[in-house]
Amino acid sequence: MRFEISNFNLKVICEERVSDAYAETSLLNNKLELYITATNDRPKYIELSWNFESPEDILVLGDAWERSYGDLEFLPLSDNSRSMPWYFIATDRKSSFCFGVKTGCSSFVSFRYDNNGIKALVDCRNGGSGVHLNGRKIHLATFVYEEYESGDAFNCLKDYCRKLCDKPILPEKRVYGGNNWYYAYGKSSYKQIISDAKLQAELAVGIENRPFQVIDDCWQKHSCCGPWYPNRKFKDMKRLADEIKDLGVRPGIWVRLLRNKDKSLTKDMRILRGGKRQYLDPTHPEVQKYIRADIERIRSWGYELIKHDFSTADLFGNYGSELDDRITKIDGWHFYDKTKTNAEIVLDFYRLISEAAGDMLIIGCNTVSHLSAGLVHISRTGDDTSGREWERTRKMGVNTLAFRLAQNEVFYMCDADCVGILKNKIPWEKNRQWLELLSKSNTPLFVSCTDDIDERKRAEIRKAYKTFNEPHSIVPSDIFGTKIPSEWEIDGERIKYIW
Repeated sequence: MRFEISNFNLKVICEERVSDAYAETSLLNNKLELYITATNDRPKYIELSWNFESPEDILVLGDAWERSYGDLEFLPLSDNSRSMPWYFIATDRKSSFCFGVKTGCSSFVSFRYDNNGIKALVDCRNGGSGVHLNGRKIHLATFVYEEYESGDAFNCLKDYCRKLCDKPILPEKRVYGGNNWYYAYGKSSYKQIISDAKLQAELAVGIENRPFQVIDDCWQKHSCCGPWYPNRKFKDMKRLADEIKDLGVRPGIWVRLLRNKDKSLTKDMRILRGGKRQYLDPTHPEVQKYIRADIERIRSWGYELIKHDFSTADLFGNYGSELDDRITKIDGWHFYDKTKTNAEIVLDFYRLISEAAGDMLIIGCNTVSHLSAGLVHISRTGDDTSGREWERTRKMGVNTLAFRLAQNEVFYMCDADCVGILKNKIPWEKNRQWLELLSKSNTPLFVSCTDDIDERKRAEIRKAYKTFNEPHSIVPSDIFGTKIPSEWEIDGERIKYIW
């Protein structure tokens, strides 16, 4: 393949005909820097294309805007019509190359790769409209190209991801324990959480690194919505955190910061999109103060981990599974602050959370993958697993663990989601395999169950927790021709799971 990163065509697209918008590039080694400035124009996209012929025997894997949805896989180049957010790897199983952008960029970047070459779409909009730069020059992205004389796609991609992220933040200790969502599904109480924490304390006896008990959606006044104060079943969240700590367990909590029924939040503080004003606009100064106060209050209660959820869908109106090469499908709307790109707005929002959270660990769920790197300790890299349906855990959990594991401890810790345990729902022989794989994956391990589990399950979870707190080497072995790899090389041994 003959590919030169310097040999590209470029086009700027604005709301109207281009008059003063100007894209600037600079090249150093295999890195291409992209900038844009405009005074009167309202830039929306920049298109870049590299035209060349590619061999037919290439297999291609891309990434996802936020979580993946059980859909990641290596596809033949001839079948690769999809849009690939952030980066991709291409291999003929003898050699490989990777192409993408560095994390923390000021735009949303997606790629298409086919027999005619590579196209990149750089989305620099504000909402669904052009951005008002007002003469400001911004750095949109750093494109990075890397070739490898190896067909070991997993390790090539792991090395490449290291080149994309300069400053990840990682937990000091491995993160594991309980999360109540996949058995409770929103129905819980103060008493039940204490029971859950007691179970976690028992399961982690003898382990110096203490487990978490994460309280998911259930504790606040409105389902899946603020304001972020306790309902009648919980009452005193500080006292609850203290009691969890007294049991030798670390308290964690879930929030959805951009959906809130507080009547003090006026219409101008909400995003106007599709004729509705439902979600908070994080570019509004009063919203920023409100969100900061929410997080600082939760921190003052004594919670050591905060999981913030739904923000990509709340900001842009779509989940990643609904998108192709643009972060929002809805045209014609904008944020309160029209002068920043969507990516800059997301980065500012994540920084606000990080600053207010202080020393709390941060889990991002439905957060933008490439923009959360360096601003969350842990990222939920796939859609929800299940306590009810094994097929969902198999599809979502195993897929994201295999195809985004290269990002683990490089961008953040990759959370492939929970082992959900409900009576008479998922056969234990299936869940046990998922538990074992997670315990050896070097990624976070959360179990969702009540204390009515039998002694066999308790014993196997105890074993998994001890295994989890040791380092392991792990590589998904059969990553070609499947979405759900069953063969894994772990600590030098080839293990096959029957999913």
